[in-house]
Order: sequence, then C-alpha cells, then structure tokens
Amino acid sequence: MGNEPVLRVEDLTVRFTRRNTDVAAVNGVDFSLRAGETLTILGESGSGKSVSLKALMGLLPAYGKVSGKVWLNGREILGLPAAALAKLRGGAVSMIFQEPMAALDPVYTIGEQIAETIIQHEGCDKRTAMKQALGLLEQVKIPSAERRLKNFPHEMSGGMRQRAMIALALACKPTVLLADEPTTALDVTVQIQILLLLRQLQEELGMAIVFVTHDVGAAAEISDRIAVMYAGRFVETGTTREVMRNPLHPYTQGLLSSTVHGGMRGRALETIPGSPPDLADLPPGCPFAPRCRYVVDACRQGDIPVVSTKTGAMARCVRAQERVAA
Repeated sequence: MGNEPVLRVEDLTVRFTRRNTDVAAVNGVDFSLRAGETLTILGESGSGKSVSLKALMGLLPAYGKVSGKVWLNGREILGLPAAALAKLRGGAVSMIFQEPMAALDPVYTIGEQIAETIIQHEGCDKRTAMKQALGLLEQVKIPSAERRLKNFPHEMSGGMRQRAMIALALACKPTVLLADEPTTALDVTVQIQILLLLRQLQEELGMAIVFVTHDVGAAAEISDRIAVMYAGRFVETGTTREVMRNPLHPYTQGLLSSTVHGGMRGRALETIPGSPPDLADLPPGCPFAPRCRYVVDACRQGDIPVVSTKTGAMARCVRAQERVAA
C-alpha cells in the first residue's frame, strides 16, 4: 500500500432542503483511503452511507447541498464543473450499485454498455472496446464470456448481472471503487463469491475500495478498516480486528450482538431497541442516546467528545473512555 491517500474526505456534509424541511443526511464525515485498502462504512438503512457515496460521485439531486472537501489523487473534486466530474466518473472513480437491473440499461447488451464506457473515456474504436469488454467479463469470471457480451441484462441471473456491473465499473481501471451494498440482493453463496472476487480484483489492480453495507459478516470479510455510521456521522472507526473484537461504541456493540453466527445455537438473538432518529429533527447530544442501554445525562447534552486509542481507533461516546481504560 502506498503512503499517500488516493482519496481524502474532510467534513463532508449533505443537507436536503425541500418543502420547508431541512434534513441533515451526512454530518461532517472524515476519512482517507490508500491504494489497495478497503474501508467499509457499516450501519443501518437511513444512516447516510449511500448518500455519502453519491455525494462523492456528484449524483445527488439538485436539492441536496454538499459541503466539505474531497481530494481524489491529490485533486479537489467537490464543486468541479459537470463536464469535468462526468469525465472522472467511470474513469478515476467508479461505482457499483446495489441493484444492477436499475443501473444497467435494459435496451443495450452488456457488451455494448461496457464498450460505450471504454470508448467515452479512452477514445478507441468499437472493435477495440468490445475486445476489452470481453477481457473484462473474463476477468470477473463470467462463464461463456463471449456469448454473455451479447446478452441483455434481463437474460442474466442476479449474480451474473452483478459481475457484469463490476466489469463495467472496472472498464477504465479506476483508482477508487465505490461499492454501494453490492451483495444485498444476492443469496448467501453468491454474496461470498462477489466478496472474494472484489478482494482478488483489488489485489490484481491495486485499487482502493469504499464498501457500504449493513451486513456485519460482509464487513468482516472484505474490510481493512471499518467506519460505523449512525445518523449521518461516524460514531466509531478502527481496523476490522479492533472494531470486531473490542467495539467501543454501544451502537457497534448492538450491531455485533444482533448478528447471527455459528456459536449462537440455543441463545436468544439480541436486538437494538427503538428506531434510528428522524434526520430532520435530531435530538440534542448523542443521537443514539434514546436507544442506548448505557445512557447518562451527559449523553443528551452538547457535542459528544471523540475518544481515540493509541492505535488510532475512534469512538464518539462520552463513556468510551471507560472501555479504553478497562
């Protein structure tokens, strides 16, 4: 892994203002990512994970206001003109979406869609682009790749469509790959195949990956580092080993406790009580306080302090210091 980050994000904030309603969807997110590294953003639906990725790609609607700073390969990209941003998408940075049927064009073959991306970014002829498209389908281990080039999206299974989506995202050798819950709609066996494929491709190509999921198992499988997100903010970050073995934030502890694993036979599954907060009306202090079993008065007052460990892990919790000291 290189020392310089290929992606650096500082104070990323997203607000949606519509019909006199102001929704704070992302609230001051910071992270950096080096080549060959995978950061997983983990959290429940509605925590701001996917909005963060779309903000990086410039894919939010006009009523979504983005602020902060984002550097890609040392170049600041937030606020770039639409044409310059379009050139980056699919080139230096690509995105895999949760549902490939919604992202792939149903009226063009898989080969045509991959070739179009290659032609747009590299300026080659269609024959050369189709040859590269075939190589990409082979790279993502799609069987009978030459025949699949001529398939329309609806003619492929969910797993094959997701592999085709990955091939499309890799068409122009991106530095950074953004993966928005790419395994959610797949069965468990295919999920593992896709996760292993992403890991293998990352090793071959040296790209950085931001992987978004609510699945603790997927996060453990693919991550180097994990950022746990709640109410639009990172509440805990650390290496995968640190977060999985010694979670500092009660929300992270709740996510891990409510996950089924092999050693749970005969034990009741724990749950996190309540629901995520309304982002248009966040409570004062810690937004997790209404659901937290360890809540004290200080949790409901003012800004919540950030507690850091010697290894660089972080938790945004007034009681995290107790766990660090223990």
